[in-house]
Amino acid sequence: MNTRSHPDRFGIIALIAALVLLIAAVALSLVPQPALAASLVRVTSFGTNPTGLNMYVYVPDRVAARPAMLVMVHYCTGSADAVHNGNGRDYVTGADRYGYVIVYPEATRDGRCFDVSTANALRRNGGSDSTGIMSMVSHARQRYNVDPARIVVAGFSSGAMMTNVLAAQYPDVFSAGSAFSGVPAGCFATTNGSLWNSQCSGGNLLKSPQQWGDQARAMYPGYTGRYPRMQLWHGTTDTTLAYPNFGEQLDQWTNLHAVSRTPSSTDQPQQSWTRTRYGTTGAAAAVEGISIQGTGHSLPMAGMLAYSIAFLGLDTTPPTTTTTTTPVPPGECAVTVSVSAWNTGLTETITITNTSTAAVNGWQLRFTLPGGQAITGGWSAAYSPATGQVTARNADYNAQIPPNGSVSIGFQATHTGDSAPAGGFTLNDVRCAVS
Repeated sequence: MNTRSHPDRFGIIALIAALVLLIAAVALSLVPQPALAASLVRVTSFGTNPTGLNMYVYVPDRVAARPAMLVMVHYCTGSADAVHNGNGRDYVTGADRYGYVIVYPEATRDGRCFDVSTANALRRNGGSDSTGIMSMVSHARQRYNVDPARIVVAGFSSGAMMTNVLAAQYPDVFSAGSAFSGVPAGCFATTNGSLWNSQCSGGNLLKSPQQWGDQARAMYPGYTGRYPRMQLWHGTTDTTLAYPNFGEQLDQWTNLHAVSRTPSSTDQPQQSWTRTRYGTTGAAAAVEGISIQGTGHSLPMAGMLAYSIAFLGLDTTPPTTTTTTTPVPPGECAVTVSVSAWNTGLTETITITNTSTAAVNGWQLRFTLPGGQAITGGWSAAYSPATGQVTARNADYNAQIPPNGSVSIGFQATHTGDSAPAGGFTLNDVRCAVS
């Protein structure tokens, strides 16, 4: 009797255990599960993309109502995922804390380097990688209600070179940049189709500050506005992009900001770091350089990005400002228009000049697009609607046009064959002369 009772008891115990597990599973299924955490997401349609770049975006779970945007550019052989989960990870932590959006361009050519060498790469709207990156900026800016005054860029190595190029070509879009182990904008220029310039990489391409400044200004001819604040990082034993490039970058950006090449302040935020600031002594310096003693091309990222986040202004939220438009005297405005078109796409840059003797405080520029054109993104203004008669409204940071001063804005659009520029420009309802 006893020997036969053991299997019966085991069977009853097993049945009870199974019922307990079933009840627990049902109960667990009724408990609300946490939402999926924010993750890196690919965007497959974002506008003009002549070199076939990939676009990825990271939007934190708690994005700010008017977020900043960081364009994060990877190194050669890198990828969006590599910087998102690797040496750029502290930027992601910062996005989770401060609510900004991160856009990741990803090169797809062999070697995964960005083009900062060809003629197309080194002019605004030239049709190379920088053009595709600006499509990403325009797409994300509209999609996530980005604050146009807080669009910044950072990059490592090849991405640092692209950071310098983007800041030089689109100074009206980016407010600041951080370049880790890069070279001056234009230093990697080649004429043989190669994307590598050994003279520059070896630190043997040396120019005066004025020459470097002029090379950057040539990427956006006629621009007279402010340039982005620039933070530059370099290791003293870098043999990939040699250390002299650090000083050449400082030459270029101090010249673009018209500040003295003599530092306003020098300190050591961490052991082996030497930080020099130019123009002012505080955190809002126009140019900041951090030289790291005894370090090569791969910088020790621990702690660095916190300084970059602060310099780029990603850890602050500026107060909201409102502007009202003021009248423009009849005949006292002028508009210059340039178009760069491809197949079924184009970019158009518009420069508005106040030719009166009084400042314009707050503005709306109305114009008419040719038939078949539709705006897919823009910069330095808010555009609506996308077709027909369009109104471009000022951003907070460019609401004032001083006497004889100018503001540059622009947009990307698709077209069905007519790539002519817009026409019929009026500034605050006053017709403008067009050239």
